[in-house]
Amino acid sequence: MTNREVELLAIGGGPANLALAVALEELGIDGLAENSLVIERGRTVEWQRGLLLPWTKSQVAFAKDLVTLRNPRSEFTFLNYLRCVGRLDDFINMGSFTPYRVEISGYLSWVARTLRKVKFELGVECTSVAPARDASGVLTGWLTKLADGSTISSRYLVIGAGRDPYVPPVLAGLPADRLVHSTQYRYRIAELATDAPHRVAVIGAAQSAAEMFRSLGNDLPAADVSWVMRSIGLRSYDTNKFTNELYYPSFIDKVFEARPEGRDQILREMHLTNYSGVETDLLEDLYAGMYLDKLHGVDRRRLVTMTDITGAREEGDEIVVELTDRRTGQVNELRLDYVFLGTGFVREMPAMVRDLSAAIGLDRIDVTRRYRLELNEPSDAACYLQGVNEATHGIADSLLSVLGNRAGDIADDLLAHRTAPNEQIAADELDTADELAAAAAEPHR
Repeated sequence: MTNREVELLAIGGGPANLALAVALEELGIDGLAENSLVIERGRTVEWQRGLLLPWTKSQVAFAKDLVTLRNPRSEFTFLNYLRCVGRLDDFINMGSFTPYRVEISGYLSWVARTLRKVKFELGVECTSVAPARDASGVLTGWLTKLADGSTISSRYLVIGAGRDPYVPPVLAGLPADRLVHSTQYRYRIAELATDAPHRVAVIGAAQSAAEMFRSLGNDLPAADVSWVMRSIGLRSYDTNKFTNELYYPSFIDKVFEARPEGRDQILREMHLTNYSGVETDLLEDLYAGMYLDKLHGVDRRRLVTMTDITGAREEGDEIVVELTDRRTGQVNELRLDYVFLGTGFVREMPAMVRDLSAAIGLDRIDVTRRYRLELNEPSDAACYLQGVNEATHGIADSLLSVLGNRAGDIADDLLAHRTAPNEQIAADELDTADELAAAAAEPHR
């Protein structure tokens, strides 16, 4: 078994760690970029790979790329990518602020290839991360184990691998080959016979469920599709130019510094601007499609609203799902071949972060304003969490909107940490932990 040593290891090759790699290269932190490594378990760099469908679009403006809001003169901007691939004129002529998802994905892949100092490796899967301590028990770094049996030692660790997919407990006992989470859609749908009369259900009422429902009409044209949701019907995101200001990087300070009741209100109201809704143009498209189905006497797609899934079992070659009408209490059974889950992601910290926290001996998982994990002990090492800090940094933390500025914050904190004595870093962390404990309404799990 081989071991490599780097100063900084970033797990996950998505937008968060790509933005950090760009910041490390541009901010010129002495020798750090050259001794940093980003690993990605996928064989390619893709954005939202499970739902990377030809017609899907980003829901944020192109300028909210990896770097523009931090450094608009950067060579790593989305517009410079378009210029380099010869598509800038066409994009401008489209007259849209929001690129197609495949364009964002192509941009991210281009950035990964364009990096000159930070190393980027594909097809490298992390299986576990553990703290490394010296003979006296002082935390000195991190030991990351890979699927091939090798290890990587690092002083700094950045976890940007995203949250774990959520499977409702009532469906968790069904065979895995009958459940298709939105993160798997593109790959799993390719395995199914396109002309077979599959009986399928889509679960959820938000964007990912809507995209699968729309796509199933093309991918499985002979399928019978039931779209099951608890809500009374579909609704669009609660967005406008005023609520969009809540996604400014500058708003993070207001969330982080808010007293408990204020932060609760911010998170509750911001939730409606990004979750439990569907993009307006897609809603119009879906309604027109179902209208045409009725016009032509086609009855293969339906919405099943105000319905709870109260049971699920495998019976012979079928999946049987028990549906309870929330309005009448009536119970019906739906017999299916596949269940497609637009159910999002678990709200607690990813398993990797929880396991690492337990190994360190932390009672709770907290981060500083600059995303550094609170270790509550003197250490030369540091760990940063990207994209999982909505509870303290706001809903935008999991989105593209703050990538560039967050990368700059982490890079600045890395520079301070590399030059500060252990004792001062520990004291700073403990002070921040006390402040956060007083401000937080509940532990950040």
